[in-house]
Amino acid sequence: MKNHIVVVGGYGHVGRMICRDLGELYPGKVFAAGRNFSRAEQFSRTTNGKIRPLQLNINETVDPDILKDVKLVVMCLDQTDPAFARTCFKSGIHYVDVSANGSFLSQLEGFHEEAAANHATAVLSVGLAPGLTNLLALRAKNLMDQTDKIDIFIMLGLGDKHGKAAIEWTVDNLSTDFVSIKDGSRVVVTSFKDGKKTDFGSELGHRKAYRFNFSDQHTLTRTLGVPLVSTRLCFDSALVTGSLAMLKTSGIFRLLKLKPIRNAVTYLFGKIQFGKEIYVVKIEALGKRSRQDVVVECLVQGTNEADITAKVAVSVADTVYRSELSHGVYHIDQLFRLENILPAIPSEVAIETRINGQRVC
Repeated sequence: MKNHIVVVGGYGHVGRMICRDLGELYPGKVFAAGRNFSRAEQFSRTTNGKIRPLQLNINETVDPDILKDVKLVVMCLDQTDPAFARTCFKSGIHYVDVSANGSFLSQLEGFHEEAAANHATAVLSVGLAPGLTNLLALRAKNLMDQTDKIDIFIMLGLGDKHGKAAIEWTVDNLSTDFVSIKDGSRVVVTSFKDGKKTDFGSELGHRKAYRFNFSDQHTLTRTLGVPLVSTRLCFDSALVTGSLAMLKTSGIFRLLKLKPIRNAVTYLFGKIQFGKEIYVVKIEALGKRSRQDVVVECLVQGTNEADITAKVAVSVADTVYRSELSHGVYHIDQLFRLENILPAIPSEVAIETRINGQRVC
Protein backbone atom coordinates (compact mmCIF):
# COMPACT_ATOMS: atom_id res chain seq x y z
CA MET A 1 0.00 0.00 0.00
CA LYS A 2 1.35 3.40 -0.99
CA ASN A 3 1.41 5.56 2.13
CA HIS A 4 4.74 7.39 2.22
CA ILE A 5 5.18 11.17 1.98
CA VAL A 6 8.41 12.52 0.49
CA VAL A 7 9.33 16.16 1.16
CA VAL A 8 11.96 17.14 -1.42
CA GLY A 9 14.22 19.74 0.15
CA GLY A 10 12.94 18.45 3.47
CA TYR A 11 15.99 19.50 5.46
CA GLY A 12 15.91 23.09 4.17
CA HIS A 13 14.50 26.16 5.91
CA VAL A 14 10.83 25.64 5.03
CA GLY A 15 11.14 21.93 4.35
CA ARG A 16 12.07 21.19 7.96
CA MET A 17 8.91 22.90 9.21
CA ILE A 18 6.77 20.98 6.73
CA CYS A 19 8.41 17.68 7.70
CA ARG A 20 7.95 18.26 11.41
CA ASP A 21 4.26 19.10 11.09
CA LEU A 22 3.55 16.20 8.72
CA GLY A 23 5.61 13.93 10.96
CA GLU A 24 3.26 14.68 13.84
CA LEU A 25 0.32 13.65 11.66
CA TYR A 26 1.97 10.65 10.01
CA PRO A 27 4.95 9.53 12.14
CA GLY A 28 7.36 7.22 10.36
CA LYS A 29 5.75 7.80 6.97
CA VAL A 30 7.43 11.13 6.15
CA PHE A 31 10.83 11.29 4.41
CA ALA A 32 13.11 14.33 4.29
CA ALA A 33 14.68 13.98 0.85
CA GLY A 34 17.54 15.68 -0.94
CA ARG A 35 20.93 15.15 -2.53
CA ASN A 36 22.83 15.30 0.77
CA PHE A 37 21.93 12.15 2.71
CA SER A 38 24.04 13.12 5.71
CA ARG A 39 22.04 16.33 6.18
CA ALA A 40 18.77 14.44 5.84
CA GLU A 41 19.98 11.84 8.33
CA GLN A 42 21.18 14.49 10.78
CA PHE A 43 17.78 16.19 10.66
CA SER A 44 16.02 12.85 11.04
CA ARG A 45 17.85 12.17 14.31
CA THR A 46 16.26 15.27 15.85
CA THR A 47 12.72 13.94 15.25
CA ASN A 48 12.76 10.72 17.30
CA GLY A 49 12.16 8.67 14.19
CA LYS A 50 9.08 10.54 13.04
CA ILE A 51 10.99 11.72 9.95
CA ARG A 52 13.13 9.35 7.90
CA PRO A 53 16.02 10.34 5.61
CA LEU A 54 16.09 9.72 1.87
CA GLN A 55 18.75 10.51 -0.72
CA LEU A 56 17.10 11.81 -3.86
CA ASN A 57 18.52 13.95 -6.66
CA ILE A 58 15.66 15.28 -8.76
CA ASN A 59 18.12 16.62 -11.35
CA GLU A 60 18.98 13.05 -12.35
CA THR A 61 16.79 10.25 -13.64
CA VAL A 62 14.93 8.83 -10.65
CA ASP A 63 14.50 5.08 -10.36
CA PRO A 64 10.72 4.48 -10.10
CA ASP A 65 11.39 1.80 -7.47
CA ILE A 66 12.47 4.55 -5.06
CA LEU A 67 8.97 5.98 -5.31
CA LYS A 68 6.99 2.72 -5.37
CA ASP A 69 5.55 3.22 -1.85
CA VAL A 70 5.11 7.01 -2.17
CA LYS A 71 1.61 8.43 -2.18
CA LEU A 72 2.50 12.14 -2.00
CA VAL A 73 5.48 14.35 -2.88
CA VAL A 74 5.84 17.85 -1.43
CA MET A 75 8.30 19.88 -3.50
CA CYS A 76 10.22 22.66 -1.72
CA LEU A 77 12.90 23.26 -4.36
CA ASP A 78 12.86 25.52 -7.41
CA GLN A 79 13.05 23.57 -10.66
CA THR A 80 13.39 24.29 -14.35
CA ASP A 81 12.99 20.74 -15.70
CA PRO A 82 9.56 19.09 -15.20
CA ALA A 83 10.96 15.55 -15.57
CA PHE A 84 10.68 14.65 -11.88
CA ALA A 85 7.13 15.97 -11.61
CA ARG A 86 6.17 13.96 -14.69
CA THR A 87 7.66 10.85 -13.07
CA CYS A 88 5.30 11.46 -10.16
CA PHE A 89 2.31 11.98 -12.44
CA LYS A 90 3.05 8.82 -14.46
CA SER A 91 3.33 6.85 -11.21
CA GLY A 92 0.02 8.17 -9.88
CA ILE A 93 1.77 10.06 -7.08
CA HIS A 94 0.07 13.17 -5.75
CA TYR A 95 2.20 16.31 -5.89
CA VAL A 96 2.21 19.60 -3.94
CA ASP A 97 4.59 22.36 -5.08
CA VAL A 98 5.74 25.10 -2.69
CA SER A 99 8.03 26.83 -5.22
CA ALA A 100 7.30 30.18 -6.84
CA ASN A 101 8.83 29.95 -10.32
CA GLY A 102 5.97 31.09 -12.53
CA SER A 103 7.40 29.82 -15.82
CA PHE A 104 8.01 26.36 -14.32
CA LEU A 105 4.52 26.17 -12.83
CA SER A 106 3.13 27.04 -16.26
CA GLN A 107 5.03 24.07 -17.68
CA LEU A 108 3.40 21.78 -15.14
CA GLU A 109 -0.06 23.01 -16.14
CA GLY A 110 0.60 21.40 -19.52
CA PHE A 111 0.62 17.94 -17.93
CA HIS A 112 -2.92 18.19 -16.57
CA GLU A 113 -4.27 15.41 -18.78
CA GLU A 114 -1.32 13.12 -18.04
CA ALA A 115 -1.75 13.54 -14.27
CA ALA A 116 -5.52 13.03 -14.52
CA ALA A 117 -5.13 9.86 -16.60
CA ASN A 118 -2.91 8.37 -13.89
CA HIS A 119 -5.19 9.48 -11.01
CA ALA A 120 -2.66 11.97 -9.63
CA THR A 121 -3.59 15.32 -8.08
CA ALA A 122 -1.07 18.15 -8.29
CA VAL A 123 -1.58 21.39 -6.37
CA LEU A 124 0.63 24.34 -7.34
CA SER A 125 1.05 27.85 -5.88
CA VAL A 126 1.18 26.69 -2.28
CA GLY A 127 2.57 28.96 0.47
CA LEU A 128 2.30 32.65 1.26
CA ALA A 129 2.86 34.22 -2.16
CA PRO A 130 1.75 32.40 -4.17
CA GLY A 131 -0.71 30.59 -1.96
CA LEU A 132 -2.52 32.76 0.56
CA THR A 133 -2.42 35.57 -2.00
CA ASN A 134 -4.38 33.36 -4.41
CA LEU A 135 -6.97 32.44 -1.77
CA LEU A 136 -7.40 36.06 -0.67
CA ALA A 137 -7.87 37.08 -4.30
CA LEU A 138 -10.49 34.36 -4.67
CA ARG A 139 -12.30 35.58 -1.56
CA ALA A 140 -12.32 39.15 -2.89
CA LYS A 141 -13.64 38.02 -6.28
CA ASN A 142 -16.42 35.99 -4.67
CA LEU A 143 -17.62 39.09 -2.82
CA MET A 144 -18.26 40.91 -6.11
CA ASP A 145 -20.47 40.33 -9.10
CA GLN A 146 -17.77 41.60 -11.46
CA THR A 147 -14.03 41.86 -10.81
CA ASP A 148 -12.10 44.28 -13.01
CA LYS A 149 -8.73 44.49 -11.30
CA ILE A 150 -6.79 42.92 -8.45
CA ASP A 151 -3.69 44.48 -6.87
CA ILE A 152 -1.64 42.27 -4.55
CA PHE A 153 0.69 43.90 -2.02
CA ILE A 154 3.32 41.96 -0.08
CA MET A 155 5.36 43.38 2.79
CA LEU A 156 8.23 41.32 4.18
CA GLY A 157 10.03 42.10 7.42
CA LEU A 158 13.80 42.46 7.26
CA GLY A 159 14.05 41.11 10.80
CA ASP A 160 12.57 37.79 9.69
CA LYS A 161 14.71 34.76 8.87
CA HIS A 162 14.47 33.79 5.22
CA GLY A 163 15.94 30.69 3.62
CA LYS A 164 18.86 30.96 1.21
CA ALA A 165 16.74 29.93 -1.78
CA ALA A 166 14.16 32.64 -1.03
CA ILE A 167 16.88 35.30 -0.73
CA GLU A 168 18.52 34.18 -3.98
CA TRP A 169 15.15 34.30 -5.76
CA THR A 170 14.50 37.84 -4.50
CA VAL A 171 17.97 39.10 -5.51
CA ASP A 172 17.74 37.48 -8.94
CA ASN A 173 14.38 39.09 -9.62
CA LEU A 174 15.59 42.59 -8.73
CA SER A 175 17.36 42.74 -12.08
CA THR A 176 14.77 41.13 -14.36
CA ASP A 177 11.88 42.16 -16.56
CA PHE A 178 8.90 39.87 -16.85
CA VAL A 179 5.78 39.45 -18.95
CA SER A 180 2.39 40.18 -17.42
CA ILE A 181 -1.14 39.98 -18.82
CA LYS A 182 -3.19 43.16 -19.14
CA ASP A 183 -6.66 42.87 -20.64
CA GLY A 184 -5.64 39.75 -22.51
CA SER A 185 -2.44 41.24 -23.95
CA ARG A 186 1.14 40.47 -22.95
CA VAL A 187 3.08 43.45 -21.60
CA VAL A 188 6.66 43.69 -20.35
CA VAL A 189 7.01 44.80 -16.71
CA THR A 190 10.21 45.94 -15.00
CA SER A 191 10.83 44.65 -11.48
CA PHE A 192 10.89 47.23 -8.69
CA LYS A 193 9.28 49.93 -10.83
CA ASP A 194 5.68 51.22 -11.03
CA GLY A 195 5.36 51.98 -7.32
CA LYS A 196 1.93 52.20 -5.71
CA LYS A 197 0.86 53.05 -2.17
CA THR A 198 -1.51 51.08 -0.01
CA ASP A 199 -2.62 51.10 3.61
CA PHE A 200 -1.14 48.17 5.56
CA GLY A 201 -3.13 48.99 8.68
CA SER A 202 -2.89 51.28 11.69
CA GLU A 203 0.45 49.91 12.90
CA LEU A 204 2.29 50.17 9.58
CA GLY A 205 0.34 52.85 7.74
CA HIS A 206 0.65 53.68 4.06
CA ARG A 207 3.67 52.25 2.24
CA LYS A 208 4.76 52.23 -1.38
CA ALA A 209 5.35 48.84 -2.98
CA TYR A 210 6.83 48.01 -6.39
CA ARG A 211 6.09 45.48 -9.09
CA PHE A 212 7.80 42.14 -8.56
CA ASN A 213 7.77 38.81 -10.38
CA PHE A 214 5.58 36.76 -8.04
CA SER A 215 3.84 33.98 -9.92
CA ASP A 216 0.35 34.64 -8.53
CA GLN A 217 -0.19 37.59 -10.89
CA HIS A 218 0.52 35.33 -13.87
CA THR A 219 -1.84 32.50 -12.92
CA LEU A 220 -4.78 34.39 -11.42
CA THR A 221 -5.70 36.04 -14.71
CA ARG A 222 -6.40 32.51 -15.96
CA THR A 223 -7.77 30.74 -12.88
CA LEU A 224 -10.01 33.61 -11.74
CA GLY A 225 -10.66 35.17 -15.12
CA VAL A 226 -9.67 38.65 -13.90
CA PRO A 227 -8.35 40.85 -16.74
CA LEU A 228 -5.65 42.66 -14.71
CA VAL A 229 -3.69 41.29 -11.75
CA SER A 230 -0.47 42.83 -10.44
CA THR A 231 1.78 42.00 -7.48
CA ARG A 232 3.99 44.47 -5.64
CA LEU A 233 6.65 44.05 -2.97
CA CYS A 234 8.00 46.25 -0.19
CA PHE A 235 9.88 45.77 3.06
CA ASP A 236 9.00 46.91 6.55
CA SER A 237 11.80 49.48 6.28
CA ALA A 238 10.59 52.28 4.00
CA LEU A 239 14.22 53.43 3.76
CA VAL A 240 15.39 50.09 2.35
CA THR A 241 12.44 49.89 -0.05
CA GLY A 242 13.03 53.44 -1.29
CA SER A 243 16.76 52.86 -1.64
CA LEU A 244 16.19 49.75 -3.74
CA ALA A 245 13.81 51.70 -5.98
CA MET A 246 16.45 54.41 -6.49
CA LEU A 247 19.14 51.83 -7.22
CA LYS A 248 16.82 50.21 -9.75
CA THR A 249 16.31 53.55 -11.48
CA SER A 250 20.07 54.11 -11.59
CA GLY A 251 20.56 50.86 -13.49
CA ILE A 252 23.04 49.45 -10.98
CA PHE A 253 21.03 46.25 -10.59
CA ARG A 254 22.34 45.19 -13.99
CA LEU A 255 25.53 44.31 -12.14
CA LEU A 256 23.62 41.55 -10.33
CA LYS A 257 24.01 39.49 -13.49
CA LEU A 258 27.69 39.19 -12.51
CA LYS A 259 27.98 36.15 -10.27
CA PRO A 260 30.46 37.58 -7.69
CA ILE A 261 28.29 40.67 -7.15
CA ARG A 262 25.09 38.61 -7.07
CA ASN A 263 26.61 36.30 -4.45
CA ALA A 264 27.83 39.23 -2.36
CA VAL A 265 24.41 40.92 -2.37
CA THR A 266 22.73 37.60 -1.49
CA TYR A 267 25.12 37.22 1.45
CA LEU A 268 24.42 40.77 2.68
CA PHE A 269 20.64 40.25 2.45
CA GLY A 270 21.02 37.13 4.54
CA LYS A 271 22.91 39.08 7.23
CA ILE A 272 20.35 41.88 7.56
CA GLN A 273 18.76 41.58 10.99
CA PHE A 274 17.12 44.95 11.60
CA GLY A 275 13.41 45.44 11.21
CA LYS A 276 10.54 43.23 12.31
CA GLU A 277 9.77 39.54 11.92
CA ILE A 278 6.63 40.44 10.05
CA TYR A 279 4.78 39.78 6.85
CA VAL A 280 1.64 41.42 5.50
CA VAL A 281 -0.32 40.36 2.44
CA LYS A 282 -3.07 42.60 1.15
CA ILE A 283 -5.48 42.30 -1.75
CA GLU A 284 -7.24 45.32 -3.28
CA ALA A 285 -9.91 44.29 -5.76
CA LEU A 286 -11.96 46.70 -7.84
CA GLY A 287 -15.26 45.77 -9.44
CA LYS A 288 -19.01 45.93 -9.06
CA ARG A 289 -21.51 44.56 -6.55
CA SER A 290 -25.22 45.04 -7.06
CA ARG A 291 -24.29 47.30 -10.00
CA GLN A 292 -22.34 49.66 -7.73
CA ASP A 293 -18.59 50.29 -7.83
CA VAL A 294 -16.93 48.48 -4.97
CA VAL A 295 -13.47 48.03 -3.44
CA VAL A 296 -12.81 44.80 -1.55
CA GLU A 297 -9.71 44.59 0.64
CA CYS A 298 -8.45 41.37 2.22
CA LEU A 299 -5.45 41.41 4.56
CA VAL A 300 -3.36 38.84 6.43
CA GLN A 301 -0.68 39.89 8.92
CA GLY A 302 1.60 37.75 11.05
CA THR A 303 5.17 36.93 11.97
CA ASN A 304 7.59 34.40 10.45
CA GLU A 305 6.93 34.16 6.75
CA ALA A 306 8.51 30.70 6.49
CA ASP A 307 6.17 29.35 9.16
CA ILE A 308 2.98 30.49 7.42
CA THR A 309 4.30 29.06 4.14
CA ALA A 310 4.82 25.73 5.88
CA LYS A 311 1.40 25.81 7.58
CA VAL A 312 -0.38 26.37 4.26
CA ALA A 313 1.69 23.63 2.60
CA VAL A 314 0.95 21.13 5.39
CA SER A 315 -2.77 21.90 5.29
CA VAL A 316 -2.90 21.35 1.53
CA ALA A 317 -0.67 18.27 1.67
CA ASP A 318 -2.76 16.70 4.44
CA THR A 319 -5.97 17.25 2.45
CA VAL A 320 -4.45 15.82 -0.73
CA TYR A 321 -3.14 12.82 1.22
CA ARG A 322 -6.44 12.06 2.97
CA SER A 323 -9.07 13.10 0.46
CA GLU A 324 -10.05 12.18 -3.06
CA LEU A 325 -9.68 15.46 -4.93
CA SER A 326 -10.07 16.03 -8.65
CA HIS A 327 -7.19 14.50 -10.58
CA GLY A 328 -4.99 16.70 -12.73
CA VAL A 329 -2.83 19.79 -12.24
CA TYR A 330 -4.39 22.74 -10.39
CA HIS A 331 -3.39 25.94 -8.64
CA ILE A 332 -4.42 26.24 -5.01
CA ASP A 333 -7.34 28.59 -5.74
CA GLN A 334 -8.89 26.03 -8.09
CA LEU A 335 -9.32 23.38 -5.37
CA PHE A 336 -9.29 25.28 -2.06
CA ARG A 337 -10.81 28.31 -0.42
CA LEU A 338 -9.40 30.38 2.41
CA GLU A 339 -11.86 28.71 4.78
CA ASN A 340 -10.22 25.32 4.07
CA ILE A 341 -6.85 26.64 5.24
CA LEU A 342 -7.98 28.70 8.25
CA PRO A 343 -7.80 25.83 10.80
CA ALA A 344 -4.05 25.52 10.08
CA ILE A 345 -3.30 29.22 10.47
CA PRO A 346 -2.02 30.23 13.94
CA SER A 347 -4.53 32.19 16.02
CA GLU A 348 -2.20 35.17 16.33
CA VAL A 349 -2.34 35.77 12.57
CA ALA A 350 -4.68 38.68 11.82
CA ILE A 351 -7.12 38.23 8.93
CA GLU A 352 -9.69 40.78 7.87
CA THR A 353 -11.89 41.69 4.91
CA ARG A 354 -13.36 45.11 4.14
CA ILE A 355 -15.87 46.24 1.53
CA ASN A 356 -15.63 49.96 0.74
CA GLY A 357 -13.73 50.42 4.00
CA GLN A 358 -16.27 48.61 6.18
CA ARG A 359 -15.02 45.49 7.92
CA VAL A 360 -17.12 42.43 7.15
CA CYS A 361 -15.09 39.63 8.80
